[in-house]
Amino acid sequence: MANLLAQRWELPRAKKKFAGLFTDGRTMPGGPRVGVLLPQTFMNDAGRSAGPARGALGVDLDRIVVIHDEIDLPFGEVKTRLGGGLAGHNGLKSLKRELGGADFQRVRVGVGRPDSTDPDIVAGYVLGPFAEPADEVRALVERAAEATERLVDPDR
Repeated sequence: MANLLAQRWELPRAKKKFAGLFTDGRTMPGGPRVGVLLPQTFMNDAGRSAGPARGALGVDLDRIVVIHDEIDLPFGEVKTRLGGGLAGHNGLKSLKRELGGADFQRVRVGVGRPDSTDPDIVAGYVLGPFAEPADEVRALVERAAEATERLVDPDR
């Protein structure tokens, strides 16, 4: 997702920074300034990358957009919101802790839920490859990118 957005916005090649890959620029000539950070930490430790980036760049919490998987949404559904609960998502817990709060923008990407509540099965499900056809996964990624672009530049 981060790579697709950076490509759409024609940002420079990402460099290693903030325990991740970071690039910044404008979404288009005269468009809003953006930074795209792809943490290179484990998902459950994403805040270790995002927290220092926020501190160094001085970004207001509500201007941060986090794109994440959401097992409580059916596969293919994309929703956005500001803040909210963490629903047991360890990556969101890490982000809340390191960013200083949970009131950041979210693009929730529905991946569906396995037929089990066993933590090991759920972890294997969200960390494993998609079972859906590749064209459906690509379409989901496109919808999530479009939702992100609407958050970043509502006048688009």
